Amino acid sequence: MTNDKIIVALDVPDLESAIALVDKLESVSFWKVGLELFTSNGPKILEILKSRQKRIFLDLKFHDIPNTVAGACRSAARYGVDLLTIHATSGKDALKAATEAAQTGAAQAGVQPPKLIAITLLTSISARQLAFDLKIPLELPEFALEMALMAKESRLDGAVCSPQEVAQLRQTCGDDFLLVCPGVRPTWAEKRDQKRSLTPSQAIQAGANYLVIGRPITAAADPELAWKRISDELEQ
Repeated sequence: MTNDKIIVALDVPDLESAIALVDKLESVSFWKVGLELFTSNGPKILEILKSRQKRIFLDLKFHDIPNTVAGACRSAARYGVDLLTIHATSGKDALKAATEAAQTGAAQAGVQPPKLIAITLLTSISARQLAFDLKIPLELPEFALEMALMAKESRLDGAVCSPQEVAQLRQTCGDDFLLVCPGVRPTWAEKRDQKRSLTPSQAIQAGANYLVIGRPITAAADPELAWKRISDELEQ
């Protein structure tokens, strides 16, 4: 099923809202748990999703010194999640420490290690902001590519990138490198704070393995209908 490629973002503030959404969207098999929900409720939501045989993208975007990143990845790996994020800008030492620590944590808990996915550049950041606010002299696609290549060299499993960079990253990083695309918006949904967006089918055609979709589904008047509409578009 093509809709296995869609990860729905559980971007809600509390456990009750999260469970209500999971109940409403029974056919969704892959959920993203991000900073807001994890900070407010801790790993309880992960236990609930696991008990329902759901796949989990734990999107905490670790960004710290190597020792701290390693400790966080070791702990997170014990939850048995499928994907886990770390900022590529943490640097090579942190990325390498993360991969080793995730393997260790998973082995200690007797679970499969998560696929470690590097954040190249947040999809809310535009080329202008990269240059003027962050003072990075590289063009945006080049910067995203350099971050993805560093992650690959550090033995991470993949990268998060905007749909507009996915074709270039797929060509350069090869078929085995996972590419996860947030900021995907169907033509009928509002773009809001996503600056570098494509439609779901465009992103898959460009080479994305997974699409992370939140508000176009979760904030829709009828989330189930929105989910089905996007799934049908991908099937065509």
